Amino acid sequence: MRPLALTVFILASPSLQAADNWPQFRGPTGDGHAVAKNLPVKWSETENIRWKTAIHDKGWSSPVIWGDQIWLTTVKEKYAADAPKENPGKKIPKPEWIEMYGVCVDRSSGKIVHDILLRKEDKPDFCIAYNSYATPTPVIEEGRVYLHFGSHGTFCVDTKTGKPIWEQLDLKCDHWRGPGSSPILHDGLLFLTFDGYDQQYVCALNKADGKTAWKKDRRIAYTSENGDLKKAYSTPSILEVGGKLQLISPAAEATIAYDPKTGDELWRIHHGGMNEACKPVFGHNLIYLSSGHTANVIALKQGGTGMLPPSQIEWKLTKAGPSRPSFLLIDDMLFTVNDNGFVSCVDAKTGKQHWQDRLGGGHCASPVLADGHVYTFDMDGKSRVFAPAKEFVSQAVNTLEEGCLASPAIVGDAIYVRTKHHLYCIGKK
Repeated sequence: MRPLALTVFILASPSLQAADNWPQFRGPTGDGHAVAKNLPVKWSETENIRWKTAIHDKGWSSPVIWGDQIWLTTVKEKYAADAPKENPGKKIPKPEWIEMYGVCVDRSSGKIVHDILLRKEDKPDFCIAYNSYATPTPVIEEGRVYLHFGSHGTFCVDTKTGKPIWEQLDLKCDHWRGPGSSPILHDGLLFLTFDGYDQQYVCALNKADGKTAWKKDRRIAYTSENGDLKKAYSTPSILEVGGKLQLISPAAEATIAYDPKTGDELWRIHHGGMNEACKPVFGHNLIYLSSGHTANVIALKQGGTGMLPPSQIEWKLTKAGPSRPSFLLIDDMLFTVNDNGFVSCVDAKTGKQHWQDRLGGGHCASPVLADGHVYTFDMDGKSRVFAPAKEFVSQAVNTLEEGCLASPAIVGDAIYVRTKHHLYCIGKK
């Protein structure tokens, strides 16, 4: 990253930064950048697939990788015999019960190493068919993996033995349509986000025992009393500005920065919107945010305290922004893939558009930069590869049997992709 006026960089715990690991949602630095080399650009069910492993039941969590282990989560749902079958976008009854699992796959062979039943919950809150109870991505470090299911529970597991170390079941909210926010780990604390229909708060757990270190209510002056408009699904990021760490946590209608150690609020900006799910990225003295379903892209100037004025916004785009796939910042280019499959490249400093194209297909997975290519995966089984450039250059369109809602993990010389029912290792053969 080029020198900036302020000291700014994306942080992960030192133990999470090994190049051959993918320890959290969006990778070692939390921004979708991979250091992998010699990756394939083209693949299919019969080309450049090293292994393919079935993952039981349902979950959209992205895979995380430490050494030879890949971890993800899944949930078994039990419905009454006369309940209607799953129909994406339509309301279905609540399950009678759910079982939450942590699954570990051997990175070399694709064989299942651990398949751990963590908890059974009777009469869980509703989860829309489009989502899953196992959507939050785990976070992993040497010896431990942290498996999060939103208000249904958070679990720490010994990665060698597969035995639980602790569980946290006290943190509740009504996600309304299921959980989505992923945990992040920094300096001994596990940060969790609960932006529900009924209550909205952020908290930090001590990673050693799962006990709450701090918990802060959002206290946002929402413009509606409708709880559906208060919910969000974002994952926070940690930034250093002027020597001080900030936990940047988007929510419905606002983004708030906290002191990671204490939870004390540092600043907030009201920008409108709801259902925000994009993870913030940083560069050029700016913080890049989404407003969620209102589809705005916001470039916020770094610095400032308290309630930030609208003038703190350097630039703003008011259409074609994402609410689910996160941003990809490459040098002075900001790439966005929105939910409907439109991909855009804008000048990261000014917001001026370089180009926009239609990838096609619905998108939930976030784009990733690796080995000089941008990789995207849609919900219909198409994966598109294009150049990280100021003009659109398509490099490949690939097809798998199932679509993706999870984002890929890329380490070594392979791409690890979770589709609706399988985990793939894609690499040159």
